[in-house]
Amino acid sequence: MDSPLERLRHELEDAIGSAGPSALAQAPEGKWNAAQILEHLFLTYKNTNRAMAKCVEQGAPLATRATVTQRVAAFLVVNLGYLPEGREAPERVTPRGMPLEEVKRALVPELQKMGAGLDDCERRFGPQTKIMDHPFLGPLTAGEWRKFHCVHGRHHARQIRQRMGKS
Repeated sequence: MDSPLERLRHELEDAIGSAGPSALAQAPEGKWNAAQILEHLFLTYKNTNRAMAKCVEQGAPLATRATVTQRVAAFLVVNLGYLPEGREAPERVTPRGMPLEEVKRALVPELQKMGAGLDDCERRFGPQTKIMDHPFLGPLTAGEWRKFHCVHGRHHARQIRQRMGKS
């Protein structure tokens, strides 16, 4: 059976389809286009991979204690699959204009690297161990990171379909 991140990969590939650069550049005023959404996803995977590499390098999780607000937010996203609209992305994962072909080439390998890294952290630190902090959700386990990225990726796959008139 496919892993959740593998299903996400298929969903993103389906959302993009064989669209060319002009179709991926369509967006409502003030919103990201599909190419920018893909770059945003790539940057989230890349940043998750960097943080996991630090955990492995230090040989210990980097998670802090969660606030009540973070616990509620994590429950909504990870357990209920609800990702609120309108939240502004942190600057480090805001699209910067990476060339579309580069994003399309790098996205899947970065997603696969993240899946392998989460598996590694789960083996090293245990499935119940909070390994590192999400900027809004606070400390998450490897499994919760997987769920977050699936909910987040599906949210953006829907947006890509909308931008391209597929919904």
